[in-house]
Amino acid sequence: MSLPTATIFDCSDLKSMGSPSGIYKIYPENVPNGVSVYCDMDKDGGGWIVIQNRFNGSVDFYRNWNEYKEGFGDLNTEFWLGNSYIHLITKLDTYLLRFDLEDAAGNKGYAVYNKFKINDEDDDFRLTVSGYSGDLGDSSGFTYNNNAAFSTKDKGIRSSCASGRKGAWWYKSCTWVNLNGLWIPGTNSWTSMMWNSWKGKDGMKKTSMKLRRK
Repeated sequence: MSLPTATIFDCSDLKSMGSPSGIYKIYPENVPNGVSVYCDMDKDGGGWIVIQNRFNGSVDFYRNWNEYKEGFGDLNTEFWLGNSYIHLITKLDTYLLRFDLEDAAGNKGYAVYNKFKINDEDDDFRLTVSGYSGDLGDSSGFTYNNNAAFSTKDKGIRSSCASGRKGAWWYKSCTWVNLNGLWIPGTNSWTSMMWNSWKGKDGMKKTSMKLRRK
């Protein structure tokens, strides 16, 4: 069935049409040709745009500014959606951000932030995030990164953090959370995919980041 593209701003619109989880094209403002995304229609009520997914280390996340800007990977497996698209999606409305993590032993945890957006490239995709709930903990979690600019190994005010932690992120000095580090499950290292409040520096096996309009 052909869907009316003018009404498909994000995965919430597709959810309201009864669409199942899968890859769809959405049409944020200023993206007339649309952008392909993976919509999770099952987790916590559905309607989520998946912006990051990792589970087997098949995709290298130690990449440069332009790659993080435009996105990389495969929507069927591991990927980063792209900062330019994340900005366009979040700039006009209020979005939730959800993290789902699994450690090397199979333990699972989650966090939801009730306000999330990033600014445009001129402001280095600066982060706004607040309103934590969940069981990952936030005392040394993602709220710490609020108002941080994005940095990669080749660009950004904290490019030294991106180089040292082996992955791009919204760094301050440097971070307690980095899900774009190395895929080294169970390894205790600042370079791992880590959430300090939950498992310290122990590397995660699976991570996912999702957006949903409030």
